[in-house]
Amino acid sequence: MSDGRTEAMRGTYFSGKNKVKSSKNNWAYSDTKVKKQELPDAKKHQIISFIKSGVRILGYAIIPFNLVVATIVLIFSEIIGVIEELV
Repeated sequence: MSDGRTEAMRGTYFSGKNKVKSSKNNWAYSDTKVKKQELPDAKKHQIISFIKSGVRILGYAIIPFNLVVATIVLIFSEIIGVIEELV
């Protein structure tokens, strides 16, 4: 159990308010807006993941025939992986 002070300091007890300590040991609240983190688009992430997997499978299939082309395709799949994480 907590006295509420810990939750208030973390911002979970009083939503939308930021807690600041005043000089008299009284707690004051400022009305600044807290930025919310945007959630990633799950559908776009899934589609890009499938594309990345297809390119990766293609790269591994090319290895016995041309190592240089396979390396380029696999590097391209890693670039797609970076883009996937940014979506």
